Amino acid sequence: QVQLVESGGGLVQAGESLRLSCAASGSVFRLGAMGWYRQAPGKQREWVALITSGGSTNYGDSVKGRFTISVDNALKTGDLQMNGLNPEDTAVYYCHAVLTPVGPESPRNYWGQGTQVTVSS
Repeated sequence: QVQLVESGGGLVQAGESLRLSCAASGSVFRLGAMGWYRQAPGKQREWVALITSGGSTNYGDSVKGRFTISVDNALKTGDLQMNGLNPEDTAVYYCHAVLTPVGPESPRNYWGQGTQVTVSS
């Protein structure tokens, strides 16, 4: 069964850094675009960062210059490096990816289970 598994969340102080990871498990033929989203309590899910299958990146205005998204297509993993964290970054972070399972399958959207990031002031 194909799924995305996230890791790396935790509790940090303002100004510190965290690195989130997202790994595709199961019989995956190809990793396409990958993105990160976050949802704070009482707020809608917010897009954070995107990396296309060609390696182009884009970031939400609130994280631009502080967060960096990367992928390893061979390993089918991705990371979100978060620097200069502040309390407004506190949220559950979700990984999203377009994966093509092995076999006669079409690309599909997959979501990770979410990982909590808490930034104290």
